[in-house]
Amino acid sequence: MPPLKHTPYYHKFLELGAELSDRPGFIVAQWFTSIEEEHKATREAAGLYDVYSQGPIDVKGKDAHALLNRLVVNDLDRLSDNQVIYTSFCNEQGGMLDDLTCYRFSPEHYWVIATPSRVATIEQRITEHARGLCAHVTNTIPGTAYLSVQGPKSREILSGITDADLSTAALPYYHLVSTTVAEVPVILSRTGYSGELGYELYYSRDYGEYMWDALMAAGADYGLKPAGLGALITTRVEKKYPLFGLDISEGNTPVEAGLGWTVRLDKKSDYSGRAVIQRQKEEGVTRRLVGFELPDLSYVPARDDTIWFDGREVGKVTSAGRGLTLGKALALGYVAIDVAKAGTTVTLRSAAGEDYPAIIHTKAFYDPDLQRIRA
Repeated sequence: MPPLKHTPYYHKFLELGAELSDRPGFIVAQWFTSIEEEHKATREAAGLYDVYSQGPIDVKGKDAHALLNRLVVNDLDRLSDNQVIYTSFCNEQGGMLDDLTCYRFSPEHYWVIATPSRVATIEQRITEHARGLCAHVTNTIPGTAYLSVQGPKSREILSGITDADLSTAALPYYHLVSTTVAEVPVILSRTGYSGELGYELYYSRDYGEYMWDALMAAGADYGLKPAGLGALITTRVEKKYPLFGLDISEGNTPVEAGLGWTVRLDKKSDYSGRAVIQRQKEEGVTRRLVGFELPDLSYVPARDDTIWFDGREVGKVTSAGRGLTLGKALALGYVAIDVAKAGTTVTLRSAAGEDYPAIIHTKAFYDPDLQRIRA
């Protein structure tokens, strides 16, 4: 096996005594103090996250727009410069190769930000479809550093070290700006995975540790704390955000995953899996990804716990976690479509055969109306 890789912040992890773990070939911080403390900081102040190999696949050239619009299920024609869009790549059967974001700088310049574990697959897909086109595909992740500041105090923290206008009017949700932060050239996007007001920063790896120190200093009076993968998991499950490899895979379509809103059937460009997805949109699906809320934290479901309703097995849990803000265990999983209704009570059965009641949610458990994320 090849040696594990280090993110630009590995020495910060060691210095702060972080609990380390192995994630897709990288040594990452699982937590620094505790998952509970870092989750709370993200919800009430701000958390500083490093998502190891998060970064851009750079696509440039006069055919960049046309190339990517034939690969995504959403419609890049809807984007203006300096906007971001959430979408998916699919295979010919409509199965999801990844859910990802596309950053538009101009019609001839895009970034594709893939799930860390899916970068190689997505880069290969784009490169294959770029043959014969004027489009240059470059994986810039090895030279790019990334940090995410997530939480209600994130705007105040960053405003102290950048001249960019970070107000919602100037930089709305899912928009980006090229600016400097702590005098470092940065692509700053108002995006994130926490369900809070937040920003993601991309810049040269040469400034990795310097940027960490600058952000921590700027956030010292605002309660900013380093946060690890553990808090990323607990905040994302409260938002019912799906994760590739657990909740979504090549075995399900965006419609089955509850992401039908990201699919555009009226776009001019064709894309892989369109016929299957269109049929599902028109005729319906047999199963759908939903959320499950348990009464408290006494039992956190495990992957593959079975889901029962009216005496029959109707699905399986795909992922779960502690909803620390809500004080309840939460899970995601696919269930038969006749059961996939908000408010339905089902039973989750553990591997040991123990049964636990749970209520189905079709929206996010936390801030379902997106008020905080759009603040």
